[in-house]
Amino acid sequence: MINLSRKFIALQWNAWTIGVIGIAVLIATPILVVFSSIFTNQSDVWEHLASTVLPTYVTNSLLLMLGVSAGVLVMGVGTAWLVTMCAFPGSRVFEWALLLPLAAPAYLLAYTYTDVLDYFGPVQIALRDVFGWQSATDYWFPNIRSLGGAIAMLSLVLYPYVYLLTRVTFLEQSVCTQEASRSLGCNPWQSFIKVALPLARPAITAGLSLALMETLNDFGTVEYFGVPTFTTGIFRTWFGSGERTAATQLAAVLMMFILSLILLERWSRRQARYYQTSSPFQRLSTYSLQGGRAFLAWWSCFLPIALGLLIPSALLVQMTLANAAETLDQEFLPLALNSLLLAALTAGIAVLISLFLVYGLRLCGTQVMQFGVRVAAMGYAIPGSVIAVGILIPLAQVDGAITFLMQTWFDQPIGFFLQGTITALIFAYLVRFLAVSLSAVESGLAKIHPSFDDAAHSLGHTARSTLFKVHAPLMGGSLLTAVMLVFVDVMKELPATIVIQPPNFDTLAVRVYRYAADERLVEAAAPALTIVLVGLIPVIFLSWQIAQSRLRSIDQKGLDLCLDKSPNPK
Repeated sequence: MINLSRKFIALQWNAWTIGVIGIAVLIATPILVVFSSIFTNQSDVWEHLASTVLPTYVTNSLLLMLGVSAGVLVMGVGTAWLVTMCAFPGSRVFEWALLLPLAAPAYLLAYTYTDVLDYFGPVQIALRDVFGWQSATDYWFPNIRSLGGAIAMLSLVLYPYVYLLTRVTFLEQSVCTQEASRSLGCNPWQSFIKVALPLARPAITAGLSLALMETLNDFGTVEYFGVPTFTTGIFRTWFGSGERTAATQLAAVLMMFILSLILLERWSRRQARYYQTSSPFQRLSTYSLQGGRAFLAWWSCFLPIALGLLIPSALLVQMTLANAAETLDQEFLPLALNSLLLAALTAGIAVLISLFLVYGLRLCGTQVMQFGVRVAAMGYAIPGSVIAVGILIPLAQVDGAITFLMQTWFDQPIGFFLQGTITALIFAYLVRFLAVSLSAVESGLAKIHPSFDDAAHSLGHTARSTLFKVHAPLMGGSLLTAVMLVFVDVMKELPATIVIQPPNFDTLAVRVYRYAADERLVEAAAPALTIVLVGLIPVIFLSWQIAQSRLRSIDQKGLDLCLDKSPNPK
């Protein structure tokens, strides 16, 4: 049978390739601008930064990464092992509930816990009343506004990255390997340390890399706690000192940190191969926990959920209801509409671009196309503050050229044409989050057999009509997932929004940050609660999809076993 799609490859190759390369160039432009700043001669400013604040930025960023690494590894790997390999009350609920803290941005936890744990918060007030303490000199209480506090907040919301990937690996590990370790006399702890953990190293490293990238991207938490890192340094150098070149060079150094993380993750898996010899959907024999062990396992899984989502959400609900007139004021609805508009536009555009890229790669999977798609997906590894800086510099040059032409040709001066506009902000979001949409769309399209393309082409459909009339309906779930993930990421994004936001155009995230900076946490309660509630939607949907996929796979495995044992299988 002649593959009719080859005719369409010949016709569409140029159009698809030019489009993909054009998108890749747009996405790569901010990153290339930041990298090019390394070669800019600003020795005086850079020497001043290097001798004053740069060592502090490097030290705090490294300590932050080290602390978050320890936190997410302990919580993520530990809870993944408990819910996968141990049976205790509530373990099936914790399987999906442990993902929920991913919905809450770290800066929201920073604001709520500061309100509770600060000197004038209810916890310290209650302690002083109970023990009769008169001032802070009478007792010691950990300072939440510190590097340790930032580590705790980030760990509580980022451990699900490690948990999710590690748990999937534990589920897919061979039953034979686990049983062999037990037959050789390994107790549960030894089996975990000597067998399960080494086999799960690639997944743990991948989850840890994602968590550390988000750690370096964080701005709201470290800024609120007064911890100077690269993200706060970029912001202060750009706006506080007006040194745009120096800020760009700081952004380039931060990109080096990110690149080092990526290379480290690849190096850790340089020649390792991990195989399994049994079905990934075969039920593993679990350790039944009773008494004190079950109690400890339950609390080990419940505490990350409570500290990472339940307690902050309850505090935000209480503040919102108790101060509804202040927090649900006339500005709340416009802020919500601004955030929803930006999130919806970005999500829609991201899905359309992802469809174009992935389908173009399906039609003509040349090396040029593959390279272009990979370049378009690299923005997620770059912090929002870096992307914002890399966008504003070329936009300023374009605006300058447009202003010059308008002044020369029409003698009509104009203001900013691209800087400080919604267009620039959406572009920054696309650079940052296109990879999220691309991954979901790519996985959905990969499930559609190429025979569908041949059948559509034989019926007279063009490549474009095949995409929208055949593939898009079949990819409904994947497209919905892509839309939700990008939508929520845009709702939570803070660094890029603060740097690029148009004048008099605040979003919920920016307004929460400004309220918190002014110690007006009551007014910030409703916007913060809205961000958390919106963020819960894709997390719950993802948890439900994982649970349903697991159940369907187990049911199919059971059906296959029944058919194999049937005396007269058909």
